Amino acid sequence: MTNPACERWHLLLQADHDGELTASEATDLMVHLAGCAACRAERDGLAALSEGLRALPRHAAPAALRAALTRQAAMPPAAAPPRPRRAWAGGALGLALAACIAAVMLLPRAPDPDAAAIASHIRALQPGHLTDVLSSDQHTVKPWFNGRLDYAPPVRDFASAGYPLLGGRLDYLAGRDVAALVYGRDRHIIDLFVWPSDQSGSAEHVASGYNTVAWNGGGMRFVAVSDLNMAELRGFAALWGDAGR
Repeated sequence: MTNPACERWHLLLQADHDGELTASEATDLMVHLAGCAACRAERDGLAALSEGLRALPRHAAPAALRAALTRQAAMPPAAAPPRPRRAWAGGALGLALAACIAAVMLLPRAPDPDAAAIASHIRALQPGHLTDVLSSDQHTVKPWFNGRLDYAPPVRDFASAGYPLLGGRLDYLAGRDVAALVYGRDRHIIDLFVWPSDQSGSAEHVASGYNTVAWNGGGMRFVAVSDLNMAELRGFAALWGDAGR
């Protein structure tokens, strides 16, 4: 029997399966799933049903239909009506402008790891992209990366301090595959990117409504990204610093 308290989440699960959730709805659902075994079972059931439907046998289209579609595809496109002569000047101007834009876009640019981290965070907030492994247990998340990365990222849970671990995923940053650890803070999501680095020093960055805090420790580079306010994001970074002592 469906728990009435979870009816809303079941509807969101179905929308998430179809890729129809907004970023904020996907975040709320991810936080709920971390603490609700019944909804995780519902999600797994939907995934199994989808896999079963995809495994059903497919039937070939009738030969007559395939032949008709082939003839239609082979027909030459209709000739476009002649354009007024004055339109040529506008077209040439448009081509020149496009060439200028392309030239600017192709100019070498210095890598911006903060901007790349923010872009990866925003991309991950889209439905179905936030975690590859969903668990609040650091002893489940850490072994999941074995064999998927050429290093072992440190994984810690700070639920007692108000920053619960929600899971992890593989991501791409700094020119390589990296670990992305996912944490919650109230209704906010924190992505923590971790990879080996001999870089030193800490940094903070603000762009597009997102904050980043970066630091080094234990031979690793850490970059935390969130729409959480900077003070609380600094507090999250400080927990990692305290845990490494």
